[in-house]
Amino acid sequence: MLISKVFTSFSNWVAQVTGRPVTFGLCLAVILVWALSGPFFGFSDTWQLVVNTGTTIVTFLMVFLIQNTQNRDGAAIQAKLDELIRASAAQNVFIGIEHLTQEELDEIRARCEAKAKAETAAGRAEAAANKKAAVAAEKATS
Repeated sequence: MLISKVFTSFSNWVAQVTGRPVTFGLCLAVILVWALSGPFFGFSDTWQLVVNTGTTIVTFLMVFLIQNTQNRDGAAIQAKLDELIRASAAQNVFIGIEHLTQEELDEIRARCEAKAKAETAAGRAEAAANKKAAVAAEKATS
C-alpha cells in the first residue's frame, strides 16, 4: 500500500510538472543545445546516440506514468458518474457498464438512442395534442 501511495504521489507530481510550459521550454532548450553541439562533436554516432537514448528512456517511463494518471482519473470520473446515476432518477442498470464488451456497449447505446428518438416523437405528439386541446378550449370559451 505504501508503494502504491508513493507511486501515485510521484506520478501526480510528474504529470503536473511535465504539463507546464516551462518544462516544454526546458526540453526544447536541451534539444537546441544538443543540435547546436553537433558540429563540435562532428555529428558522430555517439552524439546521435545520446539524444536517441535519452528520449527513448524518457518516453518509455512517461508512458507508464501517464497511463497511471489516466487510469485513476477515469476511475474517479466513473465513480462520480455512478454516484450521480445512483442518486438520481436514472436507471441504476447503467452503473458498472464500463466493464462490458464493446459489443454490449454498442447494443446499450443503440437502445438508448432508439428510446431517445421515441421519447422525442412522443413529446412532439403530446405537444400537438396539447395545442389541439388549447385551440378547442379557446373555441369553447369564446
